[in-house]
Amino acid sequence: MNTKRVLAIFEKDIKDFFKNTSLIIMPIVPIFLAIFYNALFDDFIPLFTIFIIIGMVFAGVTSYCIMIMMAEEKEKNTLRTLMMSPASFLDIIVGKSLVATVMTVLTLLISLLILDFYHIFNIQTILGSVLSLLFFILLGIGIGLFAKSVATASVYIMPIIFIFGFSPMFDLFGLEEGHFVNVIFDNLPVSLLMHTSEDGSWMALILITIWVVVAYLFALFSYNKNKNDD
Repeated sequence: MNTKRVLAIFEKDIKDFFKNTSLIIMPIVPIFLAIFYNALFDDFIPLFTIFIIIGMVFAGVTSYCIMIMMAEEKEKNTLRTLMMSPASFLDIIVGKSLVATVMTVLTLLISLLILDFYHIFNIQTILGSVLSLLFFILLGIGIGLFAKSVATASVYIMPIIFIFGFSPMFDLFGLEEGHFVNVIFDNLPVSLLMHTSEDGSWMALILITIWVVVAYLFALFSYNKNKNDD
């Protein structure tokens, strides 16, 4: 990995980020949601509510930011130039990920401080959060490269938020234990992350790692497809 190339990509992306109103708004949404829940629940905030906000940060900030930036590069035909440059796949994904990572960490810290729930993190939850960040970054890169335009990428964000970001919420639907819908959503990254906070589950970390590998393969496939397309 070439540090100079990574920093050059990061410098360009941070400028693009602050020029894009839709990207600036996304980190504000979870913070306002945290303020709302803090006022609504007062003394006791349910654990699943905390992880809905965490999921919103990962889906709405991490994935969305990098997805839109990749789609913009593709739409402006500057992505191919970047791919054909000496920069490697690792240089590009790390450089592109830095802005999303910085905004994610800041939004997550502010939201948790508002809720006064930063103490829910144990060592497993911290490791799971890092893995979840990687998953949502790679998912955003993959979809951003897969989408034909920024408008198409913007449409994809809603399913990501509701399926991956709000997965802990599906326990409220009252389905019987062991129902296949519950099984599916209980094994999505944010739900698994919540399990690590509840019982320190190492198995949940293994499952999140599998999701990271799947997302990496998807991102690599989308990257190679774009690089080889005429």
